[in-house]
Amino acid sequence: MVNVGSLDRTLRFVFGAVLALAPFLLADSFAPLGAWRFVVVAVGVVLVATAAFRICPAYMLFGIRTCAAGKA
Repeated sequence: MVNVGSLDRTLRFVFGAVLALAPFLLADSFAPLGAWRFVVVAVGVVLVATAAFRICPAYMLFGIRTCAAGKA
Protein backbone atom coordinates (compact mmCIF):
# COMPACT_ATOMS: atom_id res chain seq x y z
CA MET A 1 0.00 0.00 0.00
CA VAL A 2 3.01 2.30 0.42
CA ASN A 3 3.59 4.35 -2.74
CA VAL A 4 5.95 7.16 -1.66
CA GLY A 5 9.69 6.49 -1.95
CA SER A 6 12.55 7.86 0.14
CA LEU A 7 13.52 10.84 -2.05
CA ASP A 8 9.87 11.73 -2.62
CA ARG A 9 9.21 11.45 1.12
CA THR A 10 12.13 13.72 2.00
CA LEU A 11 11.13 16.37 -0.55
CA ARG A 12 7.51 16.27 0.59
CA PHE A 13 8.55 16.72 4.21
CA VAL A 14 10.93 19.62 3.51
CA PHE A 15 8.60 21.52 1.16
CA GLY A 16 5.59 20.77 3.34
CA ALA A 17 7.31 22.09 6.46
CA VAL A 18 8.37 25.24 4.61
CA LEU A 19 4.84 25.83 3.30
CA ALA A 20 3.24 25.13 6.67
CA LEU A 21 5.55 27.46 8.60
CA ALA A 22 6.27 30.26 6.13
CA PRO A 23 2.97 32.18 6.56
CA PHE A 24 3.64 32.35 10.31
CA LEU A 25 7.35 33.16 10.16
CA LEU A 26 7.11 35.56 7.22
CA ALA A 27 3.71 37.07 8.01
CA ASP A 28 4.43 40.37 6.23
CA SER A 29 5.22 38.60 2.97
CA PHE A 30 2.07 36.47 3.10
CA ALA A 31 -0.29 39.21 4.31
CA PRO A 32 -1.29 40.27 0.76
CA LEU A 33 -2.58 36.74 0.13
CA GLY A 34 -5.35 37.24 2.67
CA ALA A 35 -7.25 34.04 3.36
CA TRP A 36 -5.18 32.19 0.74
CA ARG A 37 -2.35 31.93 3.24
CA PHE A 38 -4.44 29.28 5.02
CA VAL A 39 -4.51 27.29 1.77
CA VAL A 40 -0.70 27.46 1.73
CA VAL A 41 -0.61 26.11 5.29
CA ALA A 42 -3.11 23.35 4.40
CA VAL A 43 -1.05 22.24 1.40
CA GLY A 44 2.03 22.11 3.64
CA VAL A 45 0.22 20.00 6.23
CA VAL A 46 -1.01 17.58 3.56
CA LEU A 47 2.53 17.20 2.19
CA VAL A 48 3.93 16.49 5.65
CA ALA A 49 1.13 13.99 6.35
CA THR A 50 1.69 12.10 3.10
CA ALA A 51 5.41 12.01 3.89
CA ALA A 52 4.74 10.65 7.37
CA PHE A 53 2.32 7.92 6.25
CA ARG A 54 4.12 7.22 2.93
CA ILE A 55 0.75 7.05 1.17
CA CYS A 56 -0.35 9.54 -1.47
CA PRO A 57 -4.00 9.26 -2.54
CA ALA A 58 -3.27 11.05 -5.83
CA TYR A 59 -0.57 8.49 -6.61
CA MET A 60 -3.09 5.71 -5.95
CA LEU A 61 -5.57 7.33 -8.30
CA PHE A 62 -3.05 7.48 -11.16
CA GLY A 63 -1.18 4.26 -10.33
CA ILE A 64 2.13 6.01 -9.56
CA ARG A 65 4.73 4.54 -7.20
CA THR A 66 8.02 6.18 -6.30
CA CYS A 67 9.15 3.41 -3.96
CA ALA A 68 10.72 0.05 -4.72
CA ALA A 69 8.27 -2.74 -5.57
CA GLY A 70 9.38 -4.90 -2.64
CA LYS A 71 8.46 -2.29 -0.01
CA ALA A 72 4.72 -2.42 -0.60
